Amino acid sequence: MTLYADGFDEAIIGLEMNGDIPRVVYSIEKMTLILMQRDSMTEEEAVEFIYFNITTAYLGGEGAPIYINQFSKNEIEDIISDMTW
Repeated sequence: MTLYADGFDEAIIGLEMNGDIPRVVYSIEKMTLILMQRDSMTEEEAVEFIYFNITTAYLGGEGAPIYINQFSKNEIEDIISDMTW
């Protein structure tokens, strides 16, 4: 069964369909904006809420949502070049 994050329909950016059960893909940035507007959270509060209460929640594995940060190619290259391997 495909699972959804309640209250975050506007943050859906896609569907991952490589497994047996499709998985809904959410933008963490869009989720942050929703919490800031809907629940009057600061950006810091919203990000903390997402990481501690949503992305780490166990939802049964298969069909669980995917949460991503969106970056441009240049941003990705900068992040990768700053990483220590």
